[in-house]
Amino acid sequence: MTGTRDTTRTAPRDTEQRPGRAVVAGPPGDDAPRRRRWLWVLATTNPPAGRLDPVSKWLWLTRAGVLPMTLVAAASAGLLALYRDAEVAWGWWALASAGIVLAHMANNLMNDLFDLEVGTDTEDYPRNLYSPHPVLSGVLSRRRLGAYALAVNAACLAIMIVLTAARGWPIVAFALGGFVLSAAYTAPPLRLKKHGLGEPTVLVVWGPLMVGGVYYAATGTAPAAVLVASLPYALLCTTVLMGKHIDKAPWDAASGTRTLPVILGESRARRLTQGMFAAFFVLVAALVAARLLPVATLAVAGAAPVLRRVWAAFGRPKPEASPVPNPVWPLWFAPLAFVFTRRAGSLFVAGLVVGAIVGW
Repeated sequence: MTGTRDTTRTAPRDTEQRPGRAVVAGPPGDDAPRRRRWLWVLATTNPPAGRLDPVSKWLWLTRAGVLPMTLVAAASAGLLALYRDAEVAWGWWALASAGIVLAHMANNLMNDLFDLEVGTDTEDYPRNLYSPHPVLSGVLSRRRLGAYALAVNAACLAIMIVLTAARGWPIVAFALGGFVLSAAYTAPPLRLKKHGLGEPTVLVVWGPLMVGGVYYAATGTAPAAVLVASLPYALLCTTVLMGKHIDKAPWDAASGTRTLPVILGESRARRLTQGMFAAFFVLVAALVAARLLPVATLAVAGAAPVLRRVWAAFGRPKPEASPVPNPVWPLWFAPLAFVFTRRAGSLFVAGLVVGAIVGW
């Protein structure tokens, strides 16, 4: 990772009017404080203007703006353990949490690599429009991108070996299950995303595999109740992918990539995503009634005002141009789903914290 490459030509020039893109403030330049540049990457998944410092570059390459979804999964595992009065080894919890964050980084790097190899990612594909593709933009070579993915996966492997020695072979099942599904999401021969299986993959990975795996590392057990309790937040993560695939459907349909929104059509996919939003609340309430989640997780009802706005947007077709400043256009539904997931996920974790302390 170096900071010598000039990315001025690849950073989004948001002071210009592009077809279908609203005018927004441009990315911070070389004279901006590094903290501001890092926050820009985290908020937009786009690189700042000018030369990339190592931190900005790594945050951009790994699409670190979406890593909070994985951090919530890790936090949920630890808080569920406290709520259930399990004996927690916090050192192993921390190591497993680091492992799933690194696995998410590796997944993002591999997606960019494999989608490029199979010809999905092109100059005019949304992946290169909402944020410059690291190879297509000329910042990295394919070989360097592959080396980064290999290095992060090697770190994940080392963590798996340590945890397996400490906790036993079930760690391997959780870790390899996550790796296989993550790689198969875009990589041949399975290419799950191409066959309408990418969305269910996210539900499994961000739920039972991530939460269940970290819980097992922390406690040495993986009760079925915990795996079920992991599903509400995993459902939220899946809505983000649904939104993204709705946004990309015209391009995916043309290339033969049959994501679930391509199979269903935009209108049905939007209604299905709305159903998933509603199912999140229903599932939380049901799990509270079954005492698998603490009563305080009903605090997710506080996300209803955000959901009203997001629900209304999902009730209409994607606009021809973004009606608001939007640095990640042509993504429209994905950032909306992410905003709701961030609010509802924060309240969900807050409820778990109260449940862990009070024990309701």
